[in-house]
Amino acid sequence: MHTEMWVAVAVVAAVLIVTTVVLAGVLMVRLVKARRQLRDAGIPVENKAVFWGALIYLVCPVDLLPDPVLLDDIGFLLLALRSLQAAAERADVVRRR
Repeated sequence: MHTEMWVAVAVVAAVLIVTTVVLAGVLMVRLVKARRQLRDAGIPVENKAVFWGALIYLVCPVDLLPDPVLLDDIGFLLLALRSLQAAAERADVVRRR
C-alpha cells in the first residue's frame, strides 16, 4: 500500500509538470506570434523589452521558483502577452485617427 501511494503521488506530480510545461509552451508560441504581428506596428520600446525579458526569463536557469514549477515563467509570459496586446490596441486606436 505504501508503494502504491508513492506511485500515485509521482503520477499526479508528473501530470502537473507536463501540464505546466505545455501551458508555458503554448503561451510562448502565442507571444512569438503576437510579436510577429506587431513587429512594424510602432510598438514602444518598453513593450519590446517586456517581450524579450519574458523569453529570456523562460530560458534562464535562475528562477523565482524551481524549473519543474513553471508558474513564475507562465506569469511572465502572460504579462508580456497582455502588454503586447494592450500596445496593439493603442497602436490601432492611433492609426484610426
